[in-house]
Amino acid sequence: MRGAGGEAVRGRGGVVSASALAGRTGVHGRGMPAREALRRRPRAHAGLVAGLIFFTLLGGASGADDRRPPGLRGVGLEQRLDAALPLDLPFRDESGAAVRLGDYFGHGPVILTLVYYECPMLCTEVLNGLVKSLGVLSFTVGKDLTVVTVSFEPHDTPVAAAAKKAAVLTRYGRPEAAAGWHFLVGDEPAITRLAETVGFHYAYDVTNQQYAHATAIMLVTPDGHLSRYLYGVEYSPRDLRLGLVEASANRIGSAVDQVLLFCFHYDPATGKYGAVVMNLVRLGGVATVLALGTAIVVLRRRERS
Repeated sequence: MRGAGGEAVRGRGGVVSASALAGRTGVHGRGMPAREALRRRPRAHAGLVAGLIFFTLLGGASGADDRRPPGLRGVGLEQRLDAALPLDLPFRDESGAAVRLGDYFGHGPVILTLVYYECPMLCTEVLNGLVKSLGVLSFTVGKDLTVVTVSFEPHDTPVAAAAKKAAVLTRYGRPEAAAGWHFLVGDEPAITRLAETVGFHYAYDVTNQQYAHATAIMLVTPDGHLSRYLYGVEYSPRDLRLGLVEASANRIGSAVDQVLLFCFHYDPATGKYGAVVMNLVRLGGVATVLALGTAIVVLRRRERS
């Protein structure tokens, strides 16, 4: 076991099709081609995916850990809202330069993703889902926010990080992101400490030569405190936008975002924003009063004229 999450998730509201993933990705580990690994261990792969889906359906229920397959026990995601990230942790960026986690904080909200670059399954789906949601937003990576992607595989290299960055930025298509989306690799002590801080629990499956891990992104404040978790491999642009506005302490966003934050409340259990009924009622009441007041003023002016 290497640290800290279960793979086939879309939050708690659904799961990714195992057959679709198998057809699109294959299975491989360190040094093994995807097609060869898939040919040699199709049953084991299917069993692992099924186990990950089952774990997702169990969610955080009491006693669920005992019902998981042995390879998935201890795997999961535990929210640590408001926890301070260890910004002194040393890593290397995609160019091989020595950096510290704190180098990317202090200027705006940060999206943190934990993946590994040779992942044959959902890590690419997580990054693609993030790119898709970011593409809808007016906020731009490198201008309004920063994204930090950290590999939890200590054998990943800056070369692999650079290749993943090139693929992601090509998909994102905004040139500013080159200076604002960072892909890091590190040694096991730094990786483990970061994973433990954010509650990201993963495990290495020796038989299938791949990791079982959670799928989520984390929104972090400019001073390095965990603000929000968004689960799964697809992220609602509305939830992502509102989460970034909150994480930024309203440094980004508009007056409309403030109204939406009044109406929608973050639910840690689902990792999504849901409507707050009473706030909607209050806002509707205010709108009604304003409409009536406006109508009365208009009618009185017409009577006088």
